[in-house]
Amino acid sequence: MRLPFSFKHLIGALFGVMLAFSAAGSFAADEPAKTDAPVAAVQAPAAPAAAAPAPTVSKGDTTWMMVATILVILMTIPGLALFYGGMVRSKNMLSVLMQVFTIFCLIAVLWVVYGYSLAFTAGGKLNSFIGGFDKLFLKGITGDSIAETFSKGVGIPELVFVMFQLTFAAITTALIAGSYAERMKFSAVLVFSALWFTFSYLPMTHMVWFWGGPSAFQDPAGFLFTKGALDFAGGTVVHINAGIAGLMGALVLGKRIGYGKTAMPPHNLTMTMIGGCLLWVGWFGFNAGSNLEATGTAVVALANTVFATAVAALAWTFAEWIAKGKPSMLGGVSGAVAGLVGITPACGFVGPMGALVIGIAAGVICFWAVASLKNMLGYDDALDAFGVHAIGGIIGAILTGVFAAPKLGGSGVFDYAANKVGDFDMGAQIVSQLWGVGTAIVWSGVVSLVLFKLVDMVMGLRVKEEAEREGLDVAEHGEKAYNP
Repeated sequence: MRLPFSFKHLIGALFGVMLAFSAAGSFAADEPAKTDAPVAAVQAPAAPAAAAPAPTVSKGDTTWMMVATILVILMTIPGLALFYGGMVRSKNMLSVLMQVFTIFCLIAVLWVVYGYSLAFTAGGKLNSFIGGFDKLFLKGITGDSIAETFSKGVGIPELVFVMFQLTFAAITTALIAGSYAERMKFSAVLVFSALWFTFSYLPMTHMVWFWGGPSAFQDPAGFLFTKGALDFAGGTVVHINAGIAGLMGALVLGKRIGYGKTAMPPHNLTMTMIGGCLLWVGWFGFNAGSNLEATGTAVVALANTVFATAVAALAWTFAEWIAKGKPSMLGGVSGAVAGLVGITPACGFVGPMGALVIGIAAGVICFWAVASLKNMLGYDDALDAFGVHAIGGIIGAILTGVFAAPKLGGSGVFDYAANKVGDFDMGAQIVSQLWGVGTAIVWSGVVSLVLFKLVDMVMGLRVKEEAEREGLDVAEHGEKAYNP
């Protein structure tokens, strides 16, 4: 039996989330306090009495990270909002804009309240899977706090790292909206987003990106980090995580009314083109910013983000041209996004040859997933969150294990214990990548399915039939995107 929704449900759900993780945080009380380092950069651990000097902070690195943070905000609002909005029918344009915009705001708040702490601090006995509560409301973080980057002795203000990672959390949660577009209640969107961020995004982030930093590489680290899984900017944490959640949402919600019988073309491909290009521009902050320093590796990530994306756009275009007889603009921009997704985990680890192969593979295989796999399996992933993000993320994550090889132009894997690039074992690295891919699929799949079902049981996921036919703009928000 579905219960009527009120803000008490939302508040109760968020309060329950905090309580659910309190056990994890309580373990930390039994251990000495630790400072931690994130993904790529993390706060240099507090050193005992005779420790090395604090990392040096460069104004150039700090400025770059501030710019990268702003670029990722740009790729979400307005980039993702316009990209998705242009692909729905005109009666649902405003609803998609509202979903992406509000999800960004919601996750930004939750990230400051508890998200950063759970993602990037030590979590006691559950340290491999989730952090603790030492930095709730960013406790102890000031403008003078320093986070160590991937280079020993180099740091950036921890607060800019916090804000940079905030943008990742927000866009990842918003990506899922592409699967449930045109049929999910706005209230359910907010509750699901808060719960999914807490139980899927935060654990995956901690497992992949939490470590002690280069000056404390032997400190406890996330489960997948210790497995050696490489993910430069979010192939597992962002794209597979969100894409699998999107598939679960499409399956639980069911198809839109008239899907497969009534034409549902994008209402404004101009908006989609603008949004797609804003995504590409913002993605430079996403990928190159993940280096945390304005160095040559950031330039490599930027160059790969240009090259792989351009190649993927062409690959999708020509695949569609061959299969359907005409190349479409929607196909071209979708191919570009597929290339962006595919190169994300690899961008700082591979050279031009790796970027070329990843771009071609992402463009062609994602086209197949959107044009054929979806029809074969019969799910209604409205804006192809699964077909582009999950499939593209899987391709990129696995191929990272191949093309990170120095013999193929890659960077190899830096060994912080030996303070040099270690011997590269491609087979072992591919196994590590498969650990990351498999964990992301299973974790997000199970968590997302449970949460969609739970929200549906408590308050209902889907709007009423008459509201769906009228359009969510008017039915859910009392407004229209376009007025005479």
